[in-house]
Amino acid sequence: MRLGLVADTHGLFDPKLARVFEGCGLLLHAGDVAGPAVLEALERIAPVRAVRGNNDLGPFGRSLREVEHLEIAGVRLLLVHEASPRRPALALRRLLEGDLVDVVVHGHSHRPGASRRGPLLFLNPGSAGPRRFSLPRTACVVTLQGRHLSASWWDLGRDPVAPYGDGYAADL
Repeated sequence: MRLGLVADTHGLFDPKLARVFEGCGLLLHAGDVAGPAVLEALERIAPVRAVRGNNDLGPFGRSLREVEHLEIAGVRLLLVHEASPRRPALALRRLLEGDLVDVVVHGHSHRPGASRRGPLLFLNPGSAGPRRFSLPRTACVVTLQGRHLSASWWDLGRDPVAPYGDGYAADL
């Protein structure tokens, strides 16, 4: 199964996401959506699950859950806005220590990448919103085949969109 991962759009839907997420069966938005228009545009590509970020305020923000638990092809995922492999939020520690999760999909830092904390994999798609700091604008595509996961990041700041970094592959 192919999953599209996106975060920190901050109200911007980049049309390049349609190409990046082509063939994905589900899109996961890890917060800081900043309004329904982004989710509506993503829904035209594939079904979407989204969580609230620290910038998702008011009625729209309250319409999103803080955490989503998903099981996809036997892989247990936790979708949350803010998480860190070094210092996971207190609210997440019980889930993580209870061996109830294989992969944490998160945003907030705007830094694309993958890291391990023991058997737990943290995936951050980076930010697909307006460019901030000196970080690239990215999104991620994950392929799950049994307990094997491969992830590739895409640079939305390039035209045409091009791979960003070396990608990541692991058995869960």
